[in-house]
Amino acid sequence: MAKMLYKAAAEGNVQALRRITGEDGTILDRITVEEFGETPLHVAAMCGHFDFVKEILDLKPQGLRLASELDSRRRSPLHLASAKGYLEIVKLLISANPEMCKAQDRDGRNPLHLAAIKGRVRVLEELVGASREAAEDRVGPSGETILHLCVKHSQFEALKLLMEKTANDVNSKDADGNTILHLAVSDKQVEVLYSNSTLLDLHSNENFKLVL
Repeated sequence: MAKMLYKAAAEGNVQALRRITGEDGTILDRITVEEFGETPLHVAAMCGHFDFVKEILDLKPQGLRLASELDSRRRSPLHLASAKGYLEIVKLLISANPEMCKAQDRDGRNPLHLAAIKGRVRVLEELVGASREAAEDRVGPSGETILHLCVKHSQFEALKLLMEKTANDVNSKDADGNTILHLAVSDKQVEVLYSNSTLLDLHSNENFKLVL
């Protein structure tokens, strides 16, 4: 029965979900990450099946518990939906448990970090609105800020949004002592940053002058 549930999640088959949970009302309670590596909600969120995600979340209290579950890589359903850019699913998952905005995966990244890396600007805006604090969390041992991630992955629209909406400091250094401007210089991206006057005042940035 569990395999049928995971198949339904992958296909977004809401009717199958209703049939399975109708026949076995405790099946969602018995699903464990240890056994399967992820939950059906992880699968549906990753595949972008809005109706299936909503149906599971409406099954209280099981749905709310699954929204907080971490898979074998310590990713929540919100991590997966954020990385994929599924805005409406992200909204559902935030409503179910906004605290998951701060949940860190095995690499120390929260859902906002993944959205920034992938350039999911609309998703990122939604996540920042739910938890500005999560936007200021650093990434594990690397000590990177979300701004470092934006520059590292050339996501400058995401960078612009974060500069406008959060209190992240452009002079913050990662574990190797790099600011975002150090990264921009090493990747020859200074002109991109310089051309966007709403992001950075390069003339007044001492770290930038030092690198040059």
